[in-house]
Amino acid sequence: MAESFEGKSSHISANQAAMPSYATDITHRYPTFRDEPFKTVHNWLDGKRYDDGAEGLWRINDDLYDLEDFAHTHPGGAEWIQLTKGTDITEAFETHHISRRAELMLPKFYVRRATQPRNCRLTFHEHGFYRTLKQRIREQLGRVNPAPKKRSRQIVDGLIVCVMLTAYLAVRLESFAIGIVCAICVNATVIAAHNFLHQRDNWRMYAFNIAFLSYREWRVSHAISHHLFPNSVLDMEISSFEPFLCYLPWADLKNSFQRYGSWFYGPFIYGSIFLSEYLKRLMDSFSQGKNRFHLDDLIPFLLPAFMYATNPERIGVIFQLWLFVVLMASFFFGLIGLSAGHHHPKALHSGDLFPNDMDFGLYQMATIVERRGVEGSLLKVLTTFGDHYLHHLFPTLDHAILPQLNDVFLATCEEFGAGKRLSSWFSQYIAQNLQLARVQPKQYQPEMMANRGKTKHDQRA
Repeated sequence: MAESFEGKSSHISANQAAMPSYATDITHRYPTFRDEPFKTVHNWLDGKRYDDGAEGLWRINDDLYDLEDFAHTHPGGAEWIQLTKGTDITEAFETHHISRRAELMLPKFYVRRATQPRNCRLTFHEHGFYRTLKQRIREQLGRVNPAPKKRSRQIVDGLIVCVMLTAYLAVRLESFAIGIVCAICVNATVIAAHNFLHQRDNWRMYAFNIAFLSYREWRVSHAISHHLFPNSVLDMEISSFEPFLCYLPWADLKNSFQRYGSWFYGPFIYGSIFLSEYLKRLMDSFSQGKNRFHLDDLIPFLLPAFMYATNPERIGVIFQLWLFVVLMASFFFGLIGLSAGHHHPKALHSGDLFPNDMDFGLYQMATIVERRGVEGSLLKVLTTFGDHYLHHLFPTLDHAILPQLNDVFLATCEEFGAGKRLSSWFSQYIAQNLQLARVQPKQYQPEMMANRGKTKHDQRA
């Protein structure tokens, strides 16, 4: 029958609850520290260490490995390994290593079998959807033209130049209209740099920090938490907004004001995202007595320093415009990011009913409703979290080469009865507010491909 967490309502009807082998979330136990009033990537990781049964090592499936000495030679950078010590990294290992090289190296670091079962229900069966797709993507990558990746780098570089130019003009002309353009460029730079924070260490990932976000923290809250466990109780991009934005369809999680008031106070939350992330790190440093900052956390101050260096006589204008740019860039970031592909009533969320031991790839597909209208333009894709399905399944691949993998992806989806769902930007904005109001669970239904009795109009979300 449907399984749920002890002390947490599953919100499943009697008829649904009678169905065998179904679950309402992807973990067997409710995550430790999830409901802490002050949520940080550090207590999220601490909770994982408590729940995952990794025994202070690195867990992959049911085996434990010691990657301590390997961390400094890890091709993706030591940080990925160091952050995840003491946790189950099965999902991260599967999605971040498409070739078999890492898999073949693992026996050298084997310590012993884990003493308790995996907490996560998601599966990676050899002939299941995800492993089958990964094998085909691995083969296709040998035929991919890597040249388009240069365009991704050029786009980020061009956006950085646009930020500097518009910041200079905004101060010189004392124009808040140009400040809006600068904010749009800052937001676009942050989202485009997100493409690079998923990859091995590189300098363009630092562009993500331009307006008070931290690529380091996002490698946890976004790459390790949200990407691997979207729309679940392990997804920090859901829990971090609670109790103001409650995306999970749990009736005991949100009252009427939270369900419907978000239409009005949501935009104010969007505008606070950037600054609140920085203030949260500052508060965490004081409360825990641990320094949560690094040298790259000075990057947000490069923009006002540049504005001052080019217009030293206008310090008052500089401060006003800089604050305006950061707040507006944050607003655009929230407006685009929170409706980019997940928070939709048709997407699977914790509390909904889905098969127990669900394939990891099918779960990812079920949690996404992709934005229509950006495909075919790398600039649009990079600056709107586009190509969301393939990016979630294989996050370390540069967005620029994803179109070359689309045919293999769609063919595999059709074979396994897993379809893409598309929606316009405006529809997604409305849908995320409907999701905030939703308290009724739904049952997972596979999306079939190739029309299969539906018209193109009927397939639109």
